[in-house]
Order: sequence, then structure tokens, then C-alpha cells
Amino acid sequence: MTRPIELAGKSGARYRYVALEEERFLPPAGANYVIAELTKDGARVVFAGETDNLANQTWRPTLEQARQTYAKAKILTRLNVTRAVREAERIDLIQQHEPPLNSGGRA
Repeated sequence: MTRPIELAGKSGARYRYVALEEERFLPPAGANYVIAELTKDGARVVFAGETDNLANQTWRPTLEQARQTYAKAKILTRLNVTRAVREAERIDLIQQHEPPLNSGGRA
């Protein structure tokens, strides 16, 4: 099992994400995801998103786009069933990390 990576939002809330093994079975569940470069100093978030169904892999085109600039980008996920909770978390992370692939870092 991979070690959780904790990301802080602008609100001060902390969220635990895990690296997604892209070729494994993915649950058909709602989730937040971030695309990040992982370094010894932590995760540099380059995109934050959410999905109703992780198994649909709607995140894959964004990951491939990110890898054109950030070759070692990884996808990290956090299962989160309720859409309102996912959206609030996504906005919180965008406000804190200003990911370059989220329209200039804005929600």
C-alpha cells in the first residue's frame, strides 16, 4: 500500500490522497483527484479535479496533457462520494496551491 500524501487547502483543512496505480481496477465511485509532481519536499499540485466515477477515467486526458510539461506527474486520489463535498475540497485546494493547469489557478 502506498503512503498517503497530505495536502492542505486554503481553509487550513488537510486532505489525505494516495497515488493511483493507473493499471489497477478503479472503483466506480466519486472522487477528488490531483495531478502532482512528487518531490522530497512534498507534492507540487499542477491540477485539481473531481469526478462522479473514478473508473470512467475522465481524468486521463488531463493527466496526459500534464505529462507533456510535467513528465513525472502522478495522479493522486481521494474517494469522496458527495458532489458538494468534492467541489468544496477541489476549490479549497485550488485556492491554496494555484495549480497551473486549472485556468491560471482559479476555481
